Amino acid sequence: MVVGLALFGGLTLLTGARLADLALTDPAGSAQVVNQWQGVRPRAPILDRNGVVLAQSFEAYYLAVRPHDLLSDPAQLSRQIAAIIGERDPADIERKLRHEGKWRYVERRVHPDDAMALQALGDPGLEIEREWERVYPNGTLAAHTIGYANIDGKGAAGLEQQLDTRLLDPERLEQPVSLSIDTRVQHALVQELAAQMQKHSAIGGSGIVMDVRTGELIAMTSQPVFDPNSPDATGSGGEDDVRFNRATYGVYELGSTFKALTIAMALESGVVTSMAQGYDASAPIKAGRFRITDFHGENRWLSVPEIFMYSSNIGTARMALEIGPERQQKYLASLGLLDKPVIELAERGMPLRPDNWGDISTMTIGYGHGLAVTPLHLAAAYGALVNGGIYYQPTLMKLGADDKPKGRRVFSAETSKKMNALLRLVVMQGTGGNAEAEGYRVGGKTGTAEKPKNGGYARRSLITTFAGAFPMDNPRYVVLAMLDEPQGIKETYGYATAGWTAAPVVSRVVSRIAPILDVAPSTTKDVDMAEVLAQVRDVKEAG
Repeated sequence: MVVGLALFGGLTLLTGARLADLALTDPAGSAQVVNQWQGVRPRAPILDRNGVVLAQSFEAYYLAVRPHDLLSDPAQLSRQIAAIIGERDPADIERKLRHEGKWRYVERRVHPDDAMALQALGDPGLEIEREWERVYPNGTLAAHTIGYANIDGKGAAGLEQQLDTRLLDPERLEQPVSLSIDTRVQHALVQELAAQMQKHSAIGGSGIVMDVRTGELIAMTSQPVFDPNSPDATGSGGEDDVRFNRATYGVYELGSTFKALTIAMALESGVVTSMAQGYDASAPIKAGRFRITDFHGENRWLSVPEIFMYSSNIGTARMALEIGPERQQKYLASLGLLDKPVIELAERGMPLRPDNWGDISTMTIGYGHGLAVTPLHLAAAYGALVNGGIYYQPTLMKLGADDKPKGRRVFSAETSKKMNALLRLVVMQGTGGNAEAEGYRVGGKTGTAEKPKNGGYARRSLITTFAGAFPMDNPRYVVLAMLDEPQGIKETYGYATAGWTAAPVVSRVVSRIAPILDVAPSTTKDVDMAEVLAQVRDVKEAG
């Protein structure tokens, strides 16, 4: 599970070797490149928001054969070629040398030194020329976002595929595409998520850092990762394929992170008019043949802050029922949670919603079960939750200083302000304590959900998520971490819930990226917690 990362500003050894050939003298005849035959064309560079190269094209070597011009014995020549390029079956090379057509590739992406050795064989039937090749200097970093171009120079995944026409435009080859991604932040996110996945033996994970004022994605990762320089995948094309993008394509029930959305809906719609308002969480709710229970129940009436702080399914379900299915769907749609995420990628997952959205579905969706969405869906929704109530469409394109995106209001500024205090409460006194990053006033919500299996749920197969933001007194960034099937360990007393597995990722990421993003620490600033803390105290004292 260990992810090998190149330094964000450097080149991989593979890339370095390939780029070294630019300093070599071309073999004779190299002006007649394969572009004239195959149509492989250069692509515009892709840069991060600070100008770091994420993808670029250069002319590499290839070996082709004109069978009718060969003077050497194909069997002997194939053995000579195999000895030079290595790890190739001479019989396979011989079949290509004996090809009945006029021209055929034998090997592409030939190392410069090997190209010189092949040229020295001197057979006029061998063609060692140049063609455009796409390279990714930072290897696995942001691979699912950038995607890759195939060996024929066509975008095959990620931004490479989605922006194929733009990147191939001959009039814009010198104009790089600048992404919203910050390679330094991406590196921190990938490294911390990978370490936590390894620690808890998780099978996968995803992470997102988003600017809540613009919708720009500053970092986004799906793990395990792949190297776009060698994008050969394992698996069958589903989530066991390393190219599968868990951040934008995988859909999951994200558990109690949805409780924040439900409370915001209740505040905005007037269902909840005061933080002192209470709901009966003294006993489970019977819902058809099921029961809605609390993981660690308080078994009493709970105020709104306590419902959130203690992550009460019962209290949230009662609140969602008062909101009702129509209003719930309206708010979820406004937050983009009922359609594919709008993002510059082809890999976008369609949410899974109930066929019959009645009272039971309304209650379970209220606390994060029954509606499956992507992590990107949730990050964008949390952006609207904390930024004053405006939903901004997430984007991977760098926005200029004057490119203020057009958002849509979902919540009032007052609702957003109250939610920021509640999110901070969860980190200060609730299930999200392990997400705290000293000085940076983190707020957020944990979510632990069992994965669906055979019409029910697999109790030991969890999706754990922490969706948060910082600094909560003036939120600037959403930070989300999700782990797929983490395992409990001795250090976490056998627990694999989000507070133990996902929240610590956010803590470490925030501590690392805040200085990069010019967010200064403070021991004096914080959210105004007076109203929510008073209700927690009052209910306890009255109890």
